[in-house]
Amino acid sequence: MNIAVFDSGIGGMTVLHQIRKLMPNENFLYYADTAHLPYGEKPKNELKKYIFEAADFLVARDIKALVVACNTATSAAIEDLRQNYSIPIIGIEPAVKPAVIESQSEMKKVLVMATRLTLKEEKYHRLVERIDKHDIVDPLPMPKLVEFAEAFDFKPEDIVPYLQKQLQPFDLNQYGTVVLGCTHFPIFKDIIQQQFPKETHVIDGGLGTALNLKHTLERLHQIGGGSGRITYFKSGVEVKDTETLAHYDQLLKKLDAMP
Repeated sequence: MNIAVFDSGIGGMTVLHQIRKLMPNENFLYYADTAHLPYGEKPKNELKKYIFEAADFLVARDIKALVVACNTATSAAIEDLRQNYSIPIIGIEPAVKPAVIESQSEMKKVLVMATRLTLKEEKYHRLVERIDKHDIVDPLPMPKLVEFAEAFDFKPEDIVPYLQKQLQPFDLNQYGTVVLGCTHFPIFKDIIQQQFPKETHVIDGGLGTALNLKHTLERLHQIGGGSGRITYFKSGVEVKDTETLAHYDQLLKKLDAMP
């Protein structure tokens, strides 16, 4: 049986990368809903339709778990998905809790970079209200990073001017932790880190999601049985062209090489 990993595009590969490190003896289906990008700018009801189309497609393919490797999709639909399917469904959320704990102890603030929809969702606001007792969390929408990632544009000369423009209103020395609240953003972690003081920590929720999946499958005695094979789909169509597959392979190698 396969583990399915779903995202609006290639961002979920940052989570797939973490899962493969923890569970190399699995087979994976990776589903990128590129026909409906960007998720972070779409109305919630429209988004749910696309999410359920993807989930139906994947559940029909003999999977033992579905990982919603997209903060926006998790915010919009994770509870509805769990009510509709009997398999384990693992979501992701911005790593606000560890960021607040860490930054509070250092008398610093937290900057949460995410899509507009994630930052508007009630799920995110409930999370912040529950944890941020001293009003240290600031949100920052960064939609263009999704566009750069989907274009496989990782060049600093393109990324840095955008980051500097978005960060210009902030005193970066105030921030102890930066939370990457969109799974596309860890692709640019090294470039983002360079914009902040060295002591500022840049974190994301990918490892937590991978650990949650591993613990869930261990509890169900469903770990292993695969060879590490990955089958890719774009909005319901299997990816077979060598150029796209080469891009995916290069991205996973890039992620593997990051600290």
